[in-house]
Amino acid sequence: MELISCIIPTFNRSDLVVRAVKSVLSQKWSNWELIIVDDGSTDDTERALHRFLVPAVRYEKQDHAGVSAARNRGIDLAQGNWIAFLDSDDVWQPTKLTKQIEFLKRNPDYLICQSEEVWIRNGRRVNPMKKHRKFGGWIFDKCLPLCVISPSAIMMRRELFDTVGIFDESLPACEDYDLWLRIAAQYPIGLIPEMLLTKYGGHADQLSRTENHLDQYRIRALEKILRGGCLTQEQSDLALKELQRKCRIYGEGCLKRGREAEGQRILSLPQKF
Repeated sequence: MELISCIIPTFNRSDLVVRAVKSVLSQKWSNWELIIVDDGSTDDTERALHRFLVPAVRYEKQDHAGVSAARNRGIDLAQGNWIAFLDSDDVWQPTKLTKQIEFLKRNPDYLICQSEEVWIRNGRRVNPMKKHRKFGGWIFDKCLPLCVISPSAIMMRRELFDTVGIFDESLPACEDYDLWLRIAAQYPIGLIPEMLLTKYGGHADQLSRTENHLDQYRIRALEKILRGGCLTQEQSDLALKELQRKCRIYGEGCLKRGREAEGQRILSLPQKF
């Protein structure tokens, strides 16, 4: 049984991270390690996790540097050939790791896969909108409008990071969108049509709620990948078209809010490609 390195980044979520940790401890796949990276919590996270610190569970605390830095620290510490991320407010089903490793073994052309997921918002189950629909295979075009891959839903070969790089720590949000673009441009992404993850939302500290104007970070990610030299001509055309769309929407929004200089800068960006 291959070793799977499970990485949980957390920040001031002592009431939620325990639930996430328990879902790792409950996995049917027995050969795993868990690396919890505490991104400078000031609550009682360390005390709450103390009882779970068996040899297979490692707790690391760092100065507050953001979720990308926490995930990257976990990647650096990981001993397994397979990496699985779990956000501290999410929960895995007990068969999640088993079904994903079995899928990847049956489909050796895939180095990464994700699963379907259940969404809970403010304590109630909700249906994701059509724009959040998940796809499998060569899905670069599907990844351009917004993030259609959940970090908590994936399992991937560690060696992928050697090819595409790690999480971009300069992005305060949409850091996962940036990484999935880089991966989807070069690799197919498998999809297991089973709900192996429960995602909980609605709490005040979610990045999607605390970071305004998320498209500005998606624009930065699109700029970066267009300059990266890894895209085919077809992919480059698709990425540029999406950049033009996002720049028009975000730039015009800046102008309406009196941010003239920022609006003009954003509107002129696509002309550089």
